[in-house]
Amino acid sequence: MSISSTGNAPELPPEAVDERPTRVRWLMFALACGASWFLYLHRYTWNVIAPYLEQDYGLSKTELGGIYSFFTPTYGLGQIPSGILCDWIGPHFFLGLIIVLWSLLVPLYGVSGGRTGLVAVRLAFGAAQAGTYPALSNVTATWFPLKTRTIVQGWVATFFGRSGGAMSSILLGTILIGYFEMEWQWALVVMGAMGVVFGVVFLLLFRNSPEVDSRVNEAERALIAEGSPPPDPSAPPVLPLRTAVRNRSMLFFVIQQIMSAGADAVYVLFMGDYFLNAKGFEVTKAGLLISLPLWGGAIGGILGGYINDLMIQKTGSRRWGRSLVGFTGKFIACGLMFVAISQDDGVAAAWSLFAVKFFTDWSQPTVWGTCTDIGGRYSATVFGVINTSGSIGGLISPLLFGAILDWNTTQAVVDGITESVTDYNPLFATVAAMYMISAVCWFMVDCTDSLESRLAPGGDLSDGSPDDPSGEPSGE
Repeated sequence: MSISSTGNAPELPPEAVDERPTRVRWLMFALACGASWFLYLHRYTWNVIAPYLEQDYGLSKTELGGIYSFFTPTYGLGQIPSGILCDWIGPHFFLGLIIVLWSLLVPLYGVSGGRTGLVAVRLAFGAAQAGTYPALSNVTATWFPLKTRTIVQGWVATFFGRSGGAMSSILLGTILIGYFEMEWQWALVVMGAMGVVFGVVFLLLFRNSPEVDSRVNEAERALIAEGSPPPDPSAPPVLPLRTAVRNRSMLFFVIQQIMSAGADAVYVLFMGDYFLNAKGFEVTKAGLLISLPLWGGAIGGILGGYINDLMIQKTGSRRWGRSLVGFTGKFIACGLMFVAISQDDGVAAAWSLFAVKFFTDWSQPTVWGTCTDIGGRYSATVFGVINTSGSIGGLISPLLFGAILDWNTTQAVVDGITESVTDYNPLFATVAAMYMISAVCWFMVDCTDSLESRLAPGGDLSDGSPDDPSGEPSGE
């Protein structure tokens, strides 16, 4: 297969000119969506089991936040090595094996035996899940054409990721614990077994790229390559991290991700306590309400992917199309958080948080698209850097959030019984402030400042703008 004179799309061999493209990329899409779905399905089990852990082991909310945060060091430290490994060897066996591994770890929360065991499980779980999104960033960059990549990333990263998180409380809380009256420990066994089965299916069906998959014909390979520049054989196989560190856009990209991911910890860490204890719902209904913000994020992510590609077309600028979508989503989410604060009714609060998550997550495909734009062939490595940054926020915020809640917890006598009453409003106001910082950072992120072009012969390795005066990446 040769490269056309435009440098953007491969020329088909004569015998394949009239050939209909195969559709193997959609099988890869389904497997990528499933990996993202199970990632969040298992990660958000903490929402449901945290109140049980608090009751069984006598933990405070600060202690719960501290134990939860032990996921983050190993998750964060694993991001960049995982991205480098996936850029080098491909995601097939790497991603399939870690899906099986983290699924086997899920039931261990039920047999941890106490604080030390919970910490060990959190550390192992973080390490097992660390490489998932760097690998999936590689998948979307390899298997889909540039013009639809942000939309695909919206489905994979946001809709199926967030819907997996939303279904976690429904499957675990409403169905397994509520309807089937399972002990929470056995319900976790069922959740883990589902993931193991999917991991095996992934290993059997997935392939690293169209070039190595015999099920893909030349027409589909050409369709996938459309709009993308050919790989530069002179580029190093691994991205030098100093090139990423010295990039000004990467610096602000990192800051916005620290704020965004740090704020999002509230949805996995404390929504269970908020609806079960602060709002007083029983577990069957709480499972549905806990899921609402995640459904908002799932739907917002899909819409955000389409809006991002539309904005790029309307503005004629990939740089401002991405920045405007990122800013707008975070800015509106900040304002809507104060609407959630004003709601006394628990159901109304859940729908308000649905709206907050809708807007904050419509920028999620933009994050993925920016990683592939800035990273090029090193997109998994860049995604690893960004996810590591998010892990910094995820490490700090559980401790901060838990302390804020403990500071705002008082004792009250209800029907002669002393109960703890927690005011969540200061926590939600803190989350709103983090969204605003993230919004401002989006104006400083230039997705066309390609790291791959900087490594090309004659590329600009300074921290300014790339050499291309148009401000658009080559191949656009």
